[in-house]
Amino acid sequence: MGRGLLLKTASRAALALAVIAAAACAGRPAPGAPLPQGADPGAMMRRGLEIAGTYRVAAITERRFTHAEFWQAVEQPLASNVFRVEDVGRSIQGRSLRTVSYGNGPVRVLLWSQMHGDEATATMALADIFRFLAEATDDPLRERLRQQLTIVFLPMLNPDGAELFQRENALGVDVNRDARRLVTPEARALKGVHDRFQPRFGFNLHDQSARTRVGTNGEQAAMALLAPAYDAARGYNAVRSDARHVAATIVQMLASEIPGRVARYDDTFNPRAFGDLMQTWGTSTVLIESGALPGDPQKQRLRAINVAAILGALDAIATNRFAAAGATPYEALAFNSGGISDLLVVGAQVVLPGRSPMLADIAINYDDPVARTGARIREVGDLQAVQAIDTIDVAGLFLHQARQALVNRGTASWLTIGSSAALDVRRGPDPGSALVRQIGDSAR
Repeated sequence: MGRGLLLKTASRAALALAVIAAAACAGRPAPGAPLPQGADPGAMMRRGLEIAGTYRVAAITERRFTHAEFWQAVEQPLASNVFRVEDVGRSIQGRSLRTVSYGNGPVRVLLWSQMHGDEATATMALADIFRFLAEATDDPLRERLRQQLTIVFLPMLNPDGAELFQRENALGVDVNRDARRLVTPEARALKGVHDRFQPRFGFNLHDQSARTRVGTNGEQAAMALLAPAYDAARGYNAVRSDARHVAATIVQMLASEIPGRVARYDDTFNPRAFGDLMQTWGTSTVLIESGALPGDPQKQRLRAINVAAILGALDAIATNRFAAAGATPYEALAFNSGGISDLLVVGAQVVLPGRSPMLADIAINYDDPVARTGARIREVGDLQAVQAIDTIDVAGLFLHQARQALVNRGTASWLTIGSSAALDVRRGPDPGSALVRQIGDSAR
């Protein structure tokens, strides 16, 4: 970080957050606050995507990056005097945990990202939002957010996990299951920020499995939303109802960009998770889970969609527009469903050396289901009831596993669960017959 961004001590950070909290009342924007022009959901999404493209931080191009790389990438925008950057703790391995504060309005909003180290989509989006807030000096949206909101961002809450691109922190603890005991410094930092800042709204920013679909037969889920429950009964008080309205606002925006690809996350109450307990603590919290989209291996399109969704939600809070969204758009969402395969190849005659072809389907999972690399065989046989993100029908054709991907046992070679999937689809059982296509590692 540059000298202009030298961070203050944790005690100074606590004082700064306390000052912010004291200066901002807990109320909502005045009901008469003017609505922005073009506030319909489709227009807000288009505007958000324009912002994402214009203010994209070019130094971040892939979804795997380190703590040092992130803070170096945002050093220039965060040098702007519109931000207050504070050190609020240290990770297990000593990496700084920092908040970025913007605005001086009456409504307090807290956003945190990457508490799971391998879930970086929203962290990329926050970098772009920082640049927008720093540079778009004449933009009415930026000014509305500054005047109506006081926003505290806590990006990359789990920097040690990000270093290894793993879910847990350096101790192997899931930080999002430590909201009750607070044994990890990362969880204590987030709880401390919450307690000092007392946000009216919160955004819990995650990535979910790429093997998730909308409902039981829908498309691969690009995004899932949740207004978490505040107790086991899963009822709705004013706090959770406001979160549901904010989530509904996001649903309306996403409908124009990723129709049919938005799901609702399971709302079973989890007393160890931060989103649920934030709701219990009085912060109207929305969980945003970024899934996957075809042809988006580094989640750059989802990064832009996150920028638009977050800015649209913040603007809806700043103008009090979220209250008009109602519950229906959110409640109408189908729930996430998981446990599906990445790819299902059906109807093939599978050819193994020295054996007659056999009719079998093959389910394949990828080591990296977002980038779709590292194809491995998950299941072989009659898989008519198996669900997958993608299905390839090769009825009447012959499936040849590359010899180097077969497992030798004695004098025979076999397909083995967990082995590499390197499949050639051919016209006949002879390995020299016409090649139709390649699947899995054969295609690379």
